[in-house]
Amino acid sequence: MIPLHKRLGKRVFDLLVAGSLLLLLSPLVLMVALAVFTTSGSPVVFTSCRLGRHEKPFSMPKFRSMRNDSPLIPTPHFGNVTDFITPFGRFMRDTSLDELPQLWSVVKGDMSLVGPRPLLITSEEAIHNQRKKFGVYELKPGMTGWAQVNGRANITMQSKLQLDCEYLLRQSVGFDAKILFHTLLHIINSGHFGLFHKLCTRFRQE
Repeated sequence: MIPLHKRLGKRVFDLLVAGSLLLLLSPLVLMVALAVFTTSGSPVVFTSCRLGRHEKPFSMPKFRSMRNDSPLIPTPHFGNVTDFITPFGRFMRDTSLDELPQLWSVVKGDMSLVGPRPLLITSEEAIHNQRKKFGVYELKPGMTGWAQVNGRANITMQSKLQLDCEYLLRQSVGFDAKILFHTLLHIINSGHFGLFHKLCTRFRQE
């Protein structure tokens, strides 16, 4: 059980940071939304049913990075997921721009800035059971997490679970700030170009 003072501190931190980012990044959010619409049509935002704190289902939004005819299954279950990702969607995934609508989920209280990434309801039952066993569902799901800055898609589900459990034990506002800093470094350093250079380049290509 997470102490009340930790949950309150985390909630205040989430509201201040997510609220500020929503205001500061609103021009970028509008630019990305327009780019999605002009390159692949509507809907611009895609929502999927995920498991939140205490296994409560919620709708998690993302800018749509895949074709409309893509099956609703976890990414590892695709034969070749790149066949379903749009050209601009690939860029969004590389730079994590597809996650921007989740700032609103943080403000609403469905998510936190930092925490274990939320699983699809259709994910394997064994994964849900392990998360439940080790108390991971005591945490709100996050936009980023300790597992994401330590390998993201390049580590196994078991390794992600271990890192989520470590985060559960170490969770604090200071640790969240550290994870957000490393997430920002990852985004800035992703790909061959910087974030804004890549964005301008992509717009010129479309």
